[in-house]
Amino acid sequence: MGDESFLSPMRSIHMVPMDTIAGFEVRPGMYELNGAIAIPVGVNFTVHSCGATSCELLLFHREEDEPYAVLPFPEHYRVGKVYSMIVFGLNIGDFEYAYRLDGPYDVSKGLLFNKNNILLDIYAKAVTGQSQWGRPKKEGTFYKARVVKDDFDWGRNRNPLIPMEDLIIYELHVRGFTRHDSSGVEYPGTFAGLKEKIPYLKELGINAVELMPIFEFDEVKDSRIVDGKQVVDYWGYNAVSFFAPNTSYAGKQEYNREGTELKELIKALNENGIECFLDVVFNHTAEGDNMGPCFSFKGFDNNIYYMLTPDGHYYNFSGCGNTLNCNHPIVRQLILECLRYWTTAYHVDGFRFDLASILGRNEDGTPMSTPPLLQSLAADPILGDVKLIAEAWDAGGLYQVGSFPAWNRWVEWNGRYRDDIRDFLKGDYGMAHTAGQRITGSLDMYPPEHRGYNASVNFLNCHDGFTLWDMYSYNMKHNLANGWNNTDGSDDNRSWNCGIEGETDNIEVLSLRRKLAKNAVTVLMLSRGTPMFLAGDEFLNSQYGNNNAYCQDNEISWLNWELLQKNKEHFEYMKNVIRIRREHDVVRKFAGNCSMGLPEWQVIPPKDNSKVLCVIYAGRNPENTYDDVVCLAVNVYWEEQMFCIPGLSQHMCWCVEADSSGWYLKSGIPEESGAVIIENYREVRMDARSVLVLTAKIR
Repeated sequence: MGDESFLSPMRSIHMVPMDTIAGFEVRPGMYELNGAIAIPVGVNFTVHSCGATSCELLLFHREEDEPYAVLPFPEHYRVGKVYSMIVFGLNIGDFEYAYRLDGPYDVSKGLLFNKNNILLDIYAKAVTGQSQWGRPKKEGTFYKARVVKDDFDWGRNRNPLIPMEDLIIYELHVRGFTRHDSSGVEYPGTFAGLKEKIPYLKELGINAVELMPIFEFDEVKDSRIVDGKQVVDYWGYNAVSFFAPNTSYAGKQEYNREGTELKELIKALNENGIECFLDVVFNHTAEGDNMGPCFSFKGFDNNIYYMLTPDGHYYNFSGCGNTLNCNHPIVRQLILECLRYWTTAYHVDGFRFDLASILGRNEDGTPMSTPPLLQSLAADPILGDVKLIAEAWDAGGLYQVGSFPAWNRWVEWNGRYRDDIRDFLKGDYGMAHTAGQRITGSLDMYPPEHRGYNASVNFLNCHDGFTLWDMYSYNMKHNLANGWNNTDGSDDNRSWNCGIEGETDNIEVLSLRRKLAKNAVTVLMLSRGTPMFLAGDEFLNSQYGNNNAYCQDNEISWLNWELLQKNKEHFEYMKNVIRIRREHDVVRKFAGNCSMGLPEWQVIPPKDNSKVLCVIYAGRNPENTYDDVVCLAVNVYWEEQMFCIPGLSQHMCWCVEADSSGWYLKSGIPEESGAVIIENYREVRMDARSVLVLTAKIR
């Protein structure tokens, strides 16, 4: 059953034409259904504008720029501000479409109507001209839309519905994940290429992928040449259309079935117990500021879709030229309808909202205490099972980490976790107490009585910033390849190059970097809250010091899969700490009282000048049959340290599960020969800058 199932009751209704326009039989359409939708007798076109005085539908033959038919909407086909028309006899494979609207033009009032401007349907399910990556549109061409026939067979597919505390999120870029020749997939850089890597994802142990933007965007719109190389809008944070998938991410042409390959990917992920999240960008569009193009939103209702100053200029809380007017009722409806569409038609499991603080700004840009958009998304029944993840800041300086309006539904990228744990792990003084708070769930930021226990998405690295390997290879950003004289990207990296900047053959430096990388992933996986990490960090992928690779469609951003073999030890170590997290409920959530009288969690010792931080989780296993105790010990000091391991009951002992130094476990992970046991009350040696994970086992 596809997303047109809601039309099934109409199949028994006999619709008859009422008029003839441009040689086509037509009648007033279904005003409640936005966009263009195939129905048994033809196609229903519905569009709305508060300021327009007239509207025309333009029909084009495929990939042509001169319309073969222009159908003005009769005035009596307009209800309120909505134009709707059924065109009989249209075959969706025979045409593409766009609109022209007339109305007042007054920049000072934000009115940009132009009867000659050809506009892309805001609700378009597929956009033409974007199917081949890197190929620019011909000069003078414009965006058009296709009608999508959704007959995809989901079978009995069900979303995995994994609880937030059980998730391990893997952030990736669809193109960069498999574009490199070393990926070994049939269709590099596509949804199909990612699908081929599902067995790898299962081996790694993650159970959620977060796809960087896959809404339609024009990667070459602002392309430039820097030092003889082309740079493009590689990341895709400039959406052209919110309802259409990026067709250049498909391995094959999908005329009028755009999105099928993405659906096949999501279905396969779900069947393998992996959820799929989309990184969505509702804070701005690719139309930019007053110097940018007018191809869709500006032409329909510029003064409604964007936040404008009193003199008609664009507020720029996004840093990208314009800001979507998210809490205007019409824009709220658009965003809600969009998310419902991706949830029902694509079975998406969750959404990560880029610069989400913008979604809580009023129409004049001021922050709202109870933003209607955020509340409506939190309460919407169709979205009731999807995850809502906020990047709780924006480019206008609104920082809401720990205070994002939540209604017990929204969770946050915890930027303070990233910053505090980075500082702690590289040895900054006075960070032990704060690190203990972050590791045990940031309850100082997210009081359980108001936010529950699952409000924090913990991360150390993401697409924006250094990779894990670069975090311990560079003291400063190296972004000259971006063409902005190294002025772009953050200067607040909280990184450490271990004594040598960048690539090196120094064995001691490389060894230290590998150990620090193991420390980082261990702490991340042994922290309460939902862990997220960047694709490639599991095999120490590098961006060569570029911490803002938004425009690099090349080896800087593409994952080099040859590193998987080169850094196999780190990959196996990463699998091991993911395993530890998944096998021990006490790490992820409260697991009941421990019979040994240990508290649910404790930090020993909580002094800021401590050189060894020890975090202990204790509780009963889910079946309430045995005590589950896990100890994370972290020595961030540059010399070895000793700490007294807490005592257990006589019938239990401590076993070493992970050892970044290799002192107790040669490769850092347990060997098949058996567990390494540490006796109770014994002083434990910790190598300089290392971590240990111990678990209590029955003797």
